[in-house]
Parts: sequence; C-alpha cells; structure tokens
Amino acid sequence: MASAESEETGLLFIGGEWLPSRSDRWLEVRDPSTGQRLGRVSIASKDEASAAVDAAAAAEESWGSTPIHERARLLRALADRLAGDRVEMARRIAREVGKPIVDARVEADRAVTVYQLAADEARHLTGESFPADAYTYPAGNERRFLFSVRDPIGVVVAISPFNFPLNLLSHKVAPALAAGNPVVIKPTSAAPLTALRLAKHAEAAGFPNGVVNVVVGPGGEVGDTLVEHPRTRLVTFTGSTIVGKSIAEKAGRHAKRVILEMGGMDPFIVLDDAPMDVTVAAAVRGAFGYSGQVCTASKRLLVSDGVADAFVKAFTERAGKLKMGLALSEETQVGPVIDPAALDRMDRLVRDAVSHSAKLLLGGERAPELAPGYFYRPTVLDSVPVEATIAREEPFGPVAPIMRFHDIDEAVRIANGTPYGLQAAVYTNDLKRAFGLAKRIRAGGVHINDPTSLRWDALPFGGVKESGLGREGLRYAMEEMTEVKLISVNYG
Repeated sequence: MASAESEETGLLFIGGEWLPSRSDRWLEVRDPSTGQRLGRVSIASKDEASAAVDAAAAAEESWGSTPIHERARLLRALADRLAGDRVEMARRIAREVGKPIVDARVEADRAVTVYQLAADEARHLTGESFPADAYTYPAGNERRFLFSVRDPIGVVVAISPFNFPLNLLSHKVAPALAAGNPVVIKPTSAAPLTALRLAKHAEAAGFPNGVVNVVVGPGGEVGDTLVEHPRTRLVTFTGSTIVGKSIAEKAGRHAKRVILEMGGMDPFIVLDDAPMDVTVAAAVRGAFGYSGQVCTASKRLLVSDGVADAFVKAFTERAGKLKMGLALSEETQVGPVIDPAALDRMDRLVRDAVSHSAKLLLGGERAPELAPGYFYRPTVLDSVPVEATIAREEPFGPVAPIMRFHDIDEAVRIANGTPYGLQAAVYTNDLKRAFGLAKRIRAGGVHINDPTSLRWDALPFGGVKESGLGREGLRYAMEEMTEVKLISVNYG
C-alpha cells in the first residue's frame, strides 16, 4: 500500500475556495498498475453541486464581458503553468489511470497546446454582416445595417472520462473559457486527481473566482444535479452512449444544449492492396494503444480475404511482442485496464466470441504475475462473426477482433452495421477506392492510410448516429458554446 505521506487529499473547488464536503464522504483513488491507494477525494452532495453552479452563475456576466484579449492572456498563463508542470502531470496521469508514461507525456503536452490554441482561436469567434437591401421585407432595408455576434451561452458543465483525464477535459474547459463561459467540472470518479490539479493551475494563473469549479461525485447524484440545474446552459460530455443518452434526455427537458462524444466501434479496413508493414504497425497501435481504452481505438479489424492470412500472422506476431508492464516503466507499451470490472468485461467478451466460432490466437487471459494490478494480456481473435458481442459492443480493452470480408460492399455493410459512427480507417494504395469508401462509411471522421485514433486538436471531432452530438475541436466547440444574436441598425 502507498504510505500515508504519499497519498493526496482532494477537496471541492467552489467559487475560488477549496472545501471538504460537508457530507464527510470520500472517494478512494487507486493506481490500476498496483492496486495501491493514491489518495482520497471529497464527494460533493447535491447541495454542494448546486453551490458550484451558483458560483459559476455569479461569475457569468463579468466573465462573459471580459475582453477577449484578457481571456486569452489567462489561457496562455494556464498553458505556461501546465508546461512547467508537465513532468508531474504525466506521472499523475500514468499513476491515476494506468496510461504508459510515454503516452502520458504526450497527453500532458497536448493539453498545453489546447489552451494555447484556444487563446488563438478566441479572436476568430466572430459573427457575420448581411446585405439588408437584398431582402424586400421588411420595408426600408436600404437604410439598415445587419450583423450578427456570438454571445457566451452561459454556465457550461464539463463531464470528463478517465482515459484522457487532462486532455479531454481541456477540450471542454479551454473553449468554454475562451468563449466567455464559466465552467463546472465533474471529472470521472476513476480519475479526479488530475482535474483537481488542473483547477489549482487555473487558480494560480489568475482566473477569477467562480469561473472554474470542480465537484466530484456519482453521476446519478452530482451529475444529474449539474445537468438539471436551472442556471446551466450547456453540457459537454465524453463517455458511454448509455450515459450520454441519459444526459441528452435530461438536458432536453430543460432546452439545454449538449455536446456528446460517446461510444464507438471504429472499423480499421484493410484492402487487398494495403502496404502490409505499415498497415500492421498501425493496426497494432490502433488496437492496443493505452490498452484499447480509447474512444477512437481500432475496435474492429476488417480485412480482405485476399490478404487476411498474411495480415493475421503478422499482426499476431507483432502484438505478441508488445511489452506489458507498470505504467511508470519507460519500456511499457501496454499497461493495465482501469479497474477490475474492465477485466471481467474482457473475460466475458472473449468467451462469447469463442462461443460464436471466433479463433483465439493470442492472449485471452489476465496476467497474474502483475497482480494486484488490473492487467489483461493483448488478445487477438480471428474470424469473428457479426453475431459476436465484441463485434457490436465496445470492448474498451486490449482485445482485437479480426473480421474478414469478401468485397467492398461487404466491408461497408460490416463497417456501418452498428449504431455507432465515430471514426474509421482505410488502408490501401488505391486512392479511388479509398475515397469511395470514405464517402460510404457513416462516421464523423475517416482516415486514409492513418489509424482510427488520429485526431487534430484544433479541427472538428465527433461522431454520427449514437457516437455523438455536436463537435469538439476548439473553434467548433466555441461555436457550440455560443449563441448567435442578430443586431439591426436603422440609420434612416
């Protein structure tokens, strides 16, 4: 067990004050690599969640009227503080969610860039001018000037997942702040410590009291309170489709806007002319990066019959060489899954696939030598039928189901044959076929000769169907987080 001296106590951050919950309830945070306790965090009550919204609402008018250049200055100050703390932030991410330290450093660096980009993009959050005299009604348009502006939408609720506890949270917080909205953050209960450290940096950077708030607690209590509070105007959420739908339903009853980034069954499509070495390397990264616990992970490998045997052999050999170990080890390529429930889910999905005639080629079991950490061996399943649960249900773990197809039409049917549509990848040397597939695949993003996990922080990101509503990507999120107001001037 971790020593008491190394453990951290996390408090609520409401209206510029660090407070323990009056309910005296605490959440234990554990390291998935070791099972050791990292610390404990105060759990907010419904009243304290409401108080966080009230604090944000009290800052709404003043923050919304703060000049953009001042908001940008504070965002850059926050970015500078995160850059100076990147080593500790990366270690915290690795310990809190089991992300290999090499990947955790990338996340810490990307978060710095997100705040810098938000500061830059804020100046482009503009309206439009309209030629009034182009319209016959109402009369007198030749003496009018028409233009639109974008106003802050109001208090934003940011509900973040465990897998990118800093960067995905920053994708919600940075555009909200840049657009002039105060934020109430509810981090996942699996990884609240990173969010609380971010709030400390925001406080030190000089953000006014109430502009950034953090409360921790269960979604059914704290989350629902935030979503249904009369002063919150937009909820931005990343997580499961089941929870996202519930949030959308509750927000809809109060006419609130949502940005939802939910589940995915991202297909990685390999055509018969794909460059094999490049394709296999990308497929292994897409399937096993951060143990497959990524919304854009390559969750179904769709391979043409013509190259399937060669691909499966090379893919399995490469996957078998991945180094599994503790998240803080520099050599680790595959770390733990987030909790024991994830281990149970992997067991269930693999058993189900095998019962549906899939061939287990690698893994399919836990790693007892790394217990009490939550480790599942990289697993390869070949000839997975569409009836298997893993072909329809997001595994969110280090399990790669390979599904073979006969022709392009079958590949499209399989790719589109789930309720999800986040991202997809197509590997081929024939760009004509690649573009044809890109047009037919129902997804928010299609990457040709790049993995499904690719994302640009400043560009639009989101899914279709049950994978999401709205778009992230800084300027695009800012547009979601603002209201368009038309202003007319009669100078006649």
